[in-house]
Amino acid sequence: MGFLLLLFTLFISLSLQPWISSSANQLPIDGTVLELNDSNFDAAISSFDYVFVDFYAPWCGHCKRLSPELDKAASILAGLQEPIAIAKVNADKFTGLANKYEIDGFPTLKIFMHGVPTDYNGPRKAELIVQYLKKFVAPDVTILSSDSSVSEFVKAAGTDFPIYLGFGLNESTILNLALKYKKKAWFSVAKDFSEDVMVRYDFDKVPALVSFHPNYNQQSIFYGPFEDKFLEDFVKQNLLPLAVPINYETLKLLKDDERKIVLTIMEDLEDEKSKGLIKLLKAAASANHDLIFGYVGVKQWQDFVESFEVTKRSKLPKMVVWDGNEVYFSVVGSDSIDEHDQGSQITRFLEGYREGSVIQKHVNGPSFMSYINSLIGVRAVYIFVFVVAVIMLIQTIGKEEPLRVGTRDRAEHASSSTTSQHDVREQQKSGQKED
Repeated sequence: MGFLLLLFTLFISLSLQPWISSSANQLPIDGTVLELNDSNFDAAISSFDYVFVDFYAPWCGHCKRLSPELDKAASILAGLQEPIAIAKVNADKFTGLANKYEIDGFPTLKIFMHGVPTDYNGPRKAELIVQYLKKFVAPDVTILSSDSSVSEFVKAAGTDFPIYLGFGLNESTILNLALKYKKKAWFSVAKDFSEDVMVRYDFDKVPALVSFHPNYNQQSIFYGPFEDKFLEDFVKQNLLPLAVPINYETLKLLKDDERKIVLTIMEDLEDEKSKGLIKLLKAAASANHDLIFGYVGVKQWQDFVESFEVTKRSKLPKMVVWDGNEVYFSVVGSDSIDEHDQGSQITRFLEGYREGSVIQKHVNGPSFMSYINSLIGVRAVYIFVFVVAVIMLIQTIGKEEPLRVGTRDRAEHASSSTTSQHDVREQQKSGQKED
């Protein structure tokens, strides 16, 4: 009898095994958004090389707006040569997964590459999501073999990342840097090209490394020496445009750069006079690579500029040197810029700074880089106050309702390079977390 029971148990086990295995693998990349939970999350992450995961909450407004964009992107990403699966997890329900991946706001987006998660802070429109994610699955260094392949590579790369094109270079020369900065730029090496390409990218000898940022119509050329230190300096200096528009997105990029920021504060970036000044800042930046040149408008981000003692009575444009955190410096005798001969005034400002003729000051209130780095702490305070308020309300009305915490949505990603004063104030009031 015991032997028969053993056989029966073995039969049932073998019969169920295919069903169990198929259940774990019933997650094909078919162009739809996968629904993941505690039981199938690990299987999905291990089954696919690339999985883009949306950790959402059903009651989150930003999550609801993002959902149809993910549906559109899923069908395109599934058809790539290196397909990317899009999945979503109800992090409000499956709190174990939310805790494991430190989800503290909704939606939180992560790209899992061979099982390793990386935060996604890119755009949230379908076509831009596709463009952005293609970067993660692209070769570290793309080998180009003709003029047409160069054109096709540049077109496919889009406008969201700087592009580095090596001419007359061996792939191994830039491979380490390509690996290091894979998430921030495109890298390629052209093995065969004509003089037409040399004219198009404005270089006259090889080897050469051409860098350009499509969004800012900016190009630089590096002729060597092709040693690690000099190469990396060139790559780092060209990850950002010569003059950086300051907004929430660019602040995230700047926090990884140790250079001081020459910050010019203007009344309105759309004004023709401001556009002329920005051109002068670019010229100054090209001759001062040890500094970052940034600019911001009062009309575009009033709350930010007020941290640098800018009031309605301040004379603008105003220049300061900011450490990207809590300290900035004003240069004695060069606090503001007149309309005439602004190029010379910028030169005098830089000379005064390098000579140490400065007054050290502190930003008003918490620094903005500290703000970005401490979003979790800010959310924790808001959540604590929120929970206490809800408990008091429940006690007052004598009615129990489930508590909802962790509702922080990031500031909605702006498609332009500026953030409006209203949006910034609303974001800081609500503390919501979206891109």
